[in-house]
Amino acid sequence: MSDSDGTEQGGLDGTSVTPDWVALREDDGRAYLLNRAAGEVKVKGLGRFDAGQLLEGFSVGDRITVGQKSLTIVDAALPEARRNMNRRAQTIGIKDSGFLISWMGIGVGSRVLEGGHGSAGLAMHLANVMGSKGCLISVENRAEHAEVGRSNMERMSEFAPEFPNWHLLEMDLSEVAGEVAEICGELDAAIIDMAEPWTVVPEISAIVKTGGRLACYCPTTAQLEKSWNAVEEAGLIVEFAGEIVERRWSKAGRGGVRPGNQPMGHTAFLLLAAKIAPKLDEN
Repeated sequence: MSDSDGTEQGGLDGTSVTPDWVALREDDGRAYLLNRAAGEVKVKGLGRFDAGQLLEGFSVGDRITVGQKSLTIVDAALPEARRNMNRRAQTIGIKDSGFLISWMGIGVGSRVLEGGHGSAGLAMHLANVMGSKGCLISVENRAEHAEVGRSNMERMSEFAPEFPNWHLLEMDLSEVAGEVAEICGELDAAIIDMAEPWTVVPEISAIVKTGGRLACYCPTTAQLEKSWNAVEEAGLIVEFAGEIVERRWSKAGRGGVRPGNQPMGHTAFLLLAAKIAPKLDEN
């Protein structure tokens, strides 16, 4: 298990972190994260070099040439971290992460559980809005996925202006209730991203506060239906069930803009439910 106590400058060890990270951005949006510390590094897509020597005399906003590439030095932030992240498991992307965060009211100081940490795609988005007073509990039962996700989160913690109190629990989601109670008492929000989310809804909904929300991330309609039934049986009220579809546009060759040729972006069905107070006994 890895845990943290965030500070005003981020960091997983509870101490202030000097922001040494920058990003080198290609004009098409591809980015490479670099630490200004002296020493040779190998960066996929750029090659092998001493980052301290390469960046000496350059500041954020400057253009720099590395090999055959011309890049802009920018502050390291979530967009660059996302583009540069190590990947193993499939990640929850921008459109779904943003929708979940907004609909569930996740923000500064929130206490959030994400079940299915994977490569930390969702966790990085959550950490970006929760601030140092937030508490994020990530659960992953596969060691190979936890290792990749941890590396992405630890790197982000070194340059994020604020980073939540983050805990990575390597265990089954059905067994986390006791750990959550010790860490933060109860949850404001819980997001379940696993093959059979309905199997853990009773346990997870029990540690969500009244007024809090629970979400299930469901790739198939069968998963959506079973999760829907499970949250209703647990006494929650479904507020949204559906998909977020992305449709990009591009410039036409003879002027104007038009829908792009890529398919519309369905990734999964989202189920969001709110925990309400139990009904009064009328007898």
